[in-house]
Amino acid sequence: MERKYLCIDLKSFFASVECVERGLDPMQTRLVVADPERSEKTICLAITPALKKLGIPNRCRVFEIPANVDYIMAPPRMQKYIDYSAKIYGIYLKYVGKDDIHPYSIDECFLDVTRYLQLFHLTARELAKKIIADIYDTLGLVATCGIGTNLYLTKIALDISAKHAKDFMGELDENSYKETLWDHRPLTDFWRIGPGIARRLARMGIFTQRDIANTPEDVLYKAFGIEAELLIDHAWGKEPCTIYDIKHVSAKTHSISRGQVLPRDYSHEECRLIVKEMTDLICLEMVREKVVTDSITLWLGYSNGTGMEGDAGTAALDTPVSASVLWIPAMEELYEAIADPDLPIRRVTVSCNDVKPEGCHQLSFFADEERLEKDRKMQEAVIGVQGKFGRNAVIKGMNMYAAGTTVERNEQIGGHKDGAVRGSHIRRVTEKTKADD
Repeated sequence: MERKYLCIDLKSFFASVECVERGLDPMQTRLVVADPERSEKTICLAITPALKKLGIPNRCRVFEIPANVDYIMAPPRMQKYIDYSAKIYGIYLKYVGKDDIHPYSIDECFLDVTRYLQLFHLTARELAKKIIADIYDTLGLVATCGIGTNLYLTKIALDISAKHAKDFMGELDENSYKETLWDHRPLTDFWRIGPGIARRLARMGIFTQRDIANTPEDVLYKAFGIEAELLIDHAWGKEPCTIYDIKHVSAKTHSISRGQVLPRDYSHEECRLIVKEMTDLICLEMVREKVVTDSITLWLGYSNGTGMEGDAGTAALDTPVSASVLWIPAMEELYEAIADPDLPIRRVTVSCNDVKPEGCHQLSFFADEERLEKDRKMQEAVIGVQGKFGRNAVIKGMNMYAAGTTVERNEQIGGHKDGAVRGSHIRRVTEKTKADD
């Protein structure tokens, strides 16, 4: 039986939510979602289609918006977007069971509608229109949709075909994919082909999916290794993976990672504090998840002005633990070993490698069990208080230093401030621009 998938994406989701909340038309209003408290170099999380029509890129920086364009600047409200996403998921559940839904991101979702077409006596396109209309009638948000016979074709139908359709819908099967998109350029429009892969293909004289399909497989495997299998399948419009497969995959190893872009260039001394803060937070995360590790990796990214990319290293302990009393000194030592003291740092990532459930390991003969137990009880107490009163209900002395970021980041969602209590900022410009509206 031929399967039918939908991939539904909300147009300019964050910006559209802000428009709806203000009683404005998301398709006609000029609005950007960005933090007005940051500099003009801050990245816009989203812009409305009305601004995109002016040639302004979606992920632009504020200063890149032309001076003669007036717009509303809405502070990001991540919790609000999560709430809207949950409501949209609720709408999907009216038509499709949860086992046939795969959220791809906060505003994009795959639905396997194969079993439901006969139930509703509708084609895939008709059911898609019904769901999209429900989203608009319920929440006032405009959605686009890709329809396909496998997950890859569905994604391509959304990303390429739907963009050029009047009804914001695209539909593909293997034959129509080859007929309409085999010669489409650039290759970077296709899912999972980034600029790096496109450049490597171009050096081989490959510029389209037709070129990939007609290239000998051994040549592609020699150039890309196992990744060639994906390139070849997708060139022919094939994708064996299903939503069932995604939901039942089990990773062999698991990790926990935290990363942040610092608000400015940090000195060697200031960044040592950041490493301690992040290690403390990731240890608390391990206690929450009831996992332990014997290996944590630290990656440092230097300021762009230095011309240096960064440094990385891994700290290891004799036995897997989540104890901050052991991990913070170990990470401080690692930091001193790998960081260039003369270079300013702008990015920091801390990753716990191959975490395992508590109790699935044997303590070292030399472990100070009394000290570890005391640290464990303190961590659990902190988690309990934070769970009841918020993450800033318990903070450490190091978090109060000016260079610390924990207090501010505890108030963020997804690395962004929740601007629920802040207003909009409207940029007014010349009469000429207003007349153009």
